[in-house]
Amino acid sequence: MLRTSGLAFMLCCIVALTACEQAVEHTAPAVNPKDSVPTMVTYGVNTLISDSGVVKYRIVTERYEVNQVKNPPRWTFDKGVFLEEFDENFHVQLYIQCDTAYYYDQQRLWELRGRVRVKTKDGVRFYSEELFRDENRHELYSNKFSRLITPDRQLQGNYFRSDERMTKYYVSNSKGSFARTDIAGKNDSLSSAPDTLKETVRPSAMPQRKLGG
Repeated sequence: MLRTSGLAFMLCCIVALTACEQAVEHTAPAVNPKDSVPTMVTYGVNTLISDSGVVKYRIVTERYEVNQVKNPPRWTFDKGVFLEEFDENFHVQLYIQCDTAYYYDQQRLWELRGRVRVKTKDGVRFYSEELFRDENRHELYSNKFSRLITPDRQLQGNYFRSDERMTKYYVSNSKGSFARTDIAGKNDSLSSAPDTLKETVRPSAMPQRKLGG
């Protein structure tokens, strides 16, 4: 009887040891950055944005989100955006309009996509499907086909670079002058008063946000 009990005990120990050796480690899947929830989503925005204590922009958009989890962190304007930029005396320097925009606050870099339109206080106009604005280097650039109209000349090319005020610029593969109507077209909303664009979006009581020092 004791021998039978001893065998049973040994068999139980062997089974237990075998089960431990075959145990499988279970780990949770990695979190996909695309599944991360934005820090903030705001609708119907018409607000002023300050930089280092100075009002820098007016932003008008139907929707934008702030996501600090994505790499790199960014602000996303996926419903179109209209921006006014001011100098230190709160005078309008230029207007910017596009279908989609991203602002990478750590790099201080704007990425504008889709029907990008720019108009400066000096009457310079810019048209492209892409435009980057580097706030650290104070310059604008595009690697896509661009069209530029100034009071003196009209240019187009596949690469564009200028200072942030568009007073000094470079256009590669320039093809010279062409008709103004071929550039602006009848549907250029920057040709009209910017107030008409602002009225299409209801004002928001969102507090001013700082882009970063």
